[in-house]
Amino acid sequence: MRNTGLVFASRGELGIEDLGDPPQPGPGQLLLETLFSGITNGTERHAFLLEHGYGGGRYPSKHGYQQVGRVAVVGKGVTQYSKGDVVFYGGYVGHNGWNIVGENDLLLKLPDDVDPIYCALFGVAGVPLRGVRRMGVAAGDNVWVVGQGPIGHLCAQAARASGARVTVTDLLDLRLAAASKAGAHVVLNAADAGTEAALRAGGPYDYVFDCCSAENLLYQIFEQRLLAHGGTVGLMAVRDTVRYPWSLLHGTEARIETSCHFDKDDLRVLLFLVQQGMVDIEAMVSHAVSIDEAPRMYDMLAHRSGEMLGVIFDWR
Repeated sequence: MRNTGLVFASRGELGIEDLGDPPQPGPGQLLLETLFSGITNGTERHAFLLEHGYGGGRYPSKHGYQQVGRVAVVGKGVTQYSKGDVVFYGGYVGHNGWNIVGENDLLLKLPDDVDPIYCALFGVAGVPLRGVRRMGVAAGDNVWVVGQGPIGHLCAQAARASGARVTVTDLLDLRLAAASKAGAHVVLNAADAGTEAALRAGGPYDYVFDCCSAENLLYQIFEQRLLAHGGTVGLMAVRDTVRYPWSLLHGTEARIETSCHFDKDDLRVLLFLVQQGMVDIEAMVSHAVSIDEAPRMYDMLAHRSGEMLGVIFDWR
């Protein structure tokens, strides 16, 4: 068991924290030994570089909400877990070699028929799945997902698993290739000359999920009449402010919504979709590396984030 954790020491600087030896868990608590953790590309990049108010300018700070661990010690009174169980933990605690958690915390026991390494990205999968579920995407809906970073990629997969027809756009070949591999129905490079015409031909869309925070996107949706009557724009990407033309909603009876994080029921549904082969997390993993390579990964996150998609640390 590693007694270290990752911290953001200052803007753009990664540090290593000595956690010390873990204490014995109290009543109703578990000691988890971390096996894998996943970078939350958007949230962690914003906090690492002090964007959109993340981090608040206070250092050191810890960010991230997806770890897979093995139950090492069970406290008194615990009834849901046993020593040796492998679980996903979604607490916003960053990346630690161990964690003390309550048995009623945001935990999901992982069965033997799923590969736990890919479950380290259940956090960035749970966020868009919650959005797709809460906003009501259903079979036969026409969905456009703008941006194919981890949240956008898994938003597209969640919408497709709900029975929707899914169109995705991005500028980066790495992301577009992953979207094709994962089964998106239409994959378009946003820089291609014919993409706007293809979007108009494929629309209007019942749902447009903004996973890129492009400033002009809501104006593009309005000007090109890409949103169906009664449709929904789901704002998944972080932004400081939202500006949109009033007529985007006037007369269309449309909605603008946002959604973030996830709960235990979202994790339950996500696990089912993974077991059924309806969500493929492996398709969007660009790096699975030792935790010892964390400095290299965060340097890439800060300066070459287009080269990464799903990033998993192996703590074993």
